[in-house]
Amino acid sequence: MMARLVAAAVFVLLPWRAAAADPAYVVMADGGAVARVITAGACPVLRIDGRRQTMNLRAAAGTVPQRTTASTPENSKASAFPVNVCETPLPAGAHKVTVGKRRLPVPRAEVKRIIVIGDTGCRLKASDDAWQACNDPKAFPFARLAAQAAAWKPDLVIHVGDYHYRENPCPAGNASCAGSPWGYGWDAWNADFFAPATPLFAAAPLALARGNHESCARSGQGWWRFLAAQPRSASQDCDDPANDNQGDWSPPYAVPLGRGAQLILLDLSAAGTKALAADDWRVARFQQSWDRMAALAAQARSSFAVDHYPMLGIAAVREGDTVALKPGNHAIESVFGRNGPRQLPAGVDVILSGHVHLFQQISFASDHPSQFITGFSGTLEDVVPLPAKLPPGTVPAPSAIPEAFSSWIDGFGYMTLERTGRSRWRAVVRSLGGAIINRCTIEGRHSQCDKDQPTSGG
Repeated sequence: MMARLVAAAVFVLLPWRAAAADPAYVVMADGGAVARVITAGACPVLRIDGRRQTMNLRAAAGTVPQRTTASTPENSKASAFPVNVCETPLPAGAHKVTVGKRRLPVPRAEVKRIIVIGDTGCRLKASDDAWQACNDPKAFPFARLAAQAAAWKPDLVIHVGDYHYRENPCPAGNASCAGSPWGYGWDAWNADFFAPATPLFAAAPLALARGNHESCARSGQGWWRFLAAQPRSASQDCDDPANDNQGDWSPPYAVPLGRGAQLILLDLSAAGTKALAADDWRVARFQQSWDRMAALAAQARSSFAVDHYPMLGIAAVREGDTVALKPGNHAIESVFGRNGPRQLPAGVDVILSGHVHLFQQISFASDHPSQFITGFSGTLEDVVPLPAKLPPGTVPAPSAIPEAFSSWIDGFGYMTLERTGRSRWRAVVRSLGGAIINRCTIEGRHSQCDKDQPTSGG
């Protein structure tokens, strides 16, 4: 059992001052919104509709003992967090929330405008020999993208997971990423997400899905400190590998959108891609996720599921001289499929996902939710495009028959969702340069895009 004592490094905490560098943001959690501040000082005072309230300490500054990670030992180090994470739940109906001179966004009773982003970090990974040019704002444009998206004035920002990509040190002599922080501590988290995402923090509350990059063997320690909606506990903080089966899962929860609509946030980040054996610990947890999702969906008129892995999407990989399609997710399907061919419970109309570094939309002739993928908001894109039309017989899950399909892989971007009726949304895919790449409509479980290619997926 790994010792849980903080290492010898000592961080001196100063009284909090309203420093612009201290990230301040609002996370949508189960039952409401939570304001958070990351600071090198003591926890600050919030003003909530004129009332002063000192924030609570979620995670104290310190360096945690080095743990086993997905990276090799020479590409690993102990995670240093020389910052406190402070939080305060916001009462329902709060109107004005400030910290220092900064005003934080508050949830709206009816959400009409949503930004959807995903896979945003700068990729530095030795095992893939992948070295994104983090020092080049054109090659790593997340800061520009965040500012552009925030200017659209959303009511809510959805991130479909994978925030942290700076896992390993930039190779010597590589000027494009020289000097980049790396590892799983605060410096890499700040460079990859918190500093560039600042405009979004001021624009709207955040609904955050957990990606596989935030698993315990990768940047899970930071996930539980900074972004997880659930309370942080000693058995679920990813510090001790002996507790990873607890730290690598959390139950679904709902975020209301008003007028009978909601998001359901899932944590299936530990899924992987291979079908799960019956005795795998994930089977029971994922079935709990399905059961809870079904109960939440039954309480609303329509639901968007938000999950990092696109269980009804299609990926492409190059195998020698040919391109092979990789449909769905066998790990999730091996559990969710036991509950019926639909994969998702009744009432779940749309799945928002990432993981595949492109934009994609699939609507189904069968009784399956529409799948949208927005994994194209900052990290290195996938280099293998999908065909304009899916080959006959391509199904992402058993009996999931594609009806319409569109995909884009030619640049960075994000998606906007705008409510146009009780069960209708307009989805617009936007490039980093501001161009409209695709326009889509969503009504119930059906979606249709301007650039859809009808397909005989059966």
